[in-house]
Amino acid sequence: MTQTSRRDFLRDLGLSAAALPFVLNLPSLGFANQQARKQRLVIMFSPNGVVPNTFWPEEEGEDFKLKESLSPLEPFKNKLLTLHGVCDKVRGDGDSHMRGIGCLLTGTELFPGNIQGGSDTPAGWSSGISIDQEIKNYLQADASRRTRFGSLEFGVMVPDRADTWTRMSYSGANKPITPIDDPYQMFSKLYGRMKDQESLKSILDELQGDLKKVASVVNAQDRQLLEEQTNFVRELEQELKATSTEGLNHTVPELEPGIKEDNDNMPKLSKLNIDLMVNSFANDFARVVTLQYTNSVGGAKMRWLGVDEGHHELSHNPDTDEKSQDKLTRINKWYADQMAYLAQRLSETPEPGGQGSLLDNTLIVWTNELGKGNSHTLDNIPFVLLGNGLDFQMGRALKYKKTAHNRLLMSLAHGFGHRIERFGNPDFCGDGPLLNLT
Repeated sequence: MTQTSRRDFLRDLGLSAAALPFVLNLPSLGFANQQARKQRLVIMFSPNGVVPNTFWPEEEGEDFKLKESLSPLEPFKNKLLTLHGVCDKVRGDGDSHMRGIGCLLTGTELFPGNIQGGSDTPAGWSSGISIDQEIKNYLQADASRRTRFGSLEFGVMVPDRADTWTRMSYSGANKPITPIDDPYQMFSKLYGRMKDQESLKSILDELQGDLKKVASVVNAQDRQLLEEQTNFVRELEQELKATSTEGLNHTVPELEPGIKEDNDNMPKLSKLNIDLMVNSFANDFARVVTLQYTNSVGGAKMRWLGVDEGHHELSHNPDTDEKSQDKLTRINKWYADQMAYLAQRLSETPEPGGQGSLLDNTLIVWTNELGKGNSHTLDNIPFVLLGNGLDFQMGRALKYKKTAHNRLLMSLAHGFGHRIERFGNPDFCGDGPLLNLT
């Protein structure tokens, strides 16, 4: 449909311009390109390693049991893939936290620089593109797969500073991408630029009426999608009203420099960002998304879990400290809860104009900058995959022997049909992609 006929459609129904992004992907209106399957990738990051004996399944293969940290993912076990033994073999300048996040998606070394961490050598930004951006560029080069944004970078409580510990996506060497962790700013990016929250509230009021009008001229499946859109707008409006009228009912805690003062809003921010992400997929704004919780060395205090200490502080305690191990398990279980919520939202949202649900065409990859916090090891980096978007054989727990994570990054590209023979440091790509397509 041409831009002119889109405008005519909006005018004839009496819709505002703000409604256009919500209807462009409705198949029954003929707006969307439905010729090919839409594959999607979400890379979700949480920091400071895991507690191995409460995280990794003991078994290997299809008959495996989920430990406490991963227990929220039980409903999706047949769509799950755990990869133990995948290691970040990239070395060079910077400490393990810096290399852990800076090399995680790039698979290559950090540049020398002046950011001093816990090692003898300071470092700078990564020296290569990240796999999410590599895949985005591949998809955007084809008009049939091109989307409005290509990729979206979400954040939850990412510090207000730019350094190697706070960035995991790179559009190229020395080109870090800043995640957006204000959901209202992300909404503004997706659905039009708003000057302030009041103008955004006005748009939301108008949108609810517009979406009801569109529902009268589309088929039943599209009406279900529009109902989801309307509910989403209604919930966002309620959150907006709440955040603008509620005062803080507790003293703002003393936090380490760079950590935002909305620490206790982290669960609410997480849900809002996930809902926005699912909505962006339903509208086909992007096929590649990153979701970054805090940062490498993240110090969130998860008081809603009964954890008063900062995450990074806890992660340094020894394995013999059972209370700390329990708290770290609770923290990682909460992150698994976020992954489960995202998977649930994707699974209950039909694929516009296609088969099944959004989850049937989306792969979520949950990862971390370290394998274990107190040892700062880059071995056994957590990689948990969920969803059928890239046609890997799911429903398995796999174990490898110190396998370079570059091979997994190559697998992600191959899942989209991007048959790269190397990614990042070529020394770690020799055996080819780690996962085969079904």
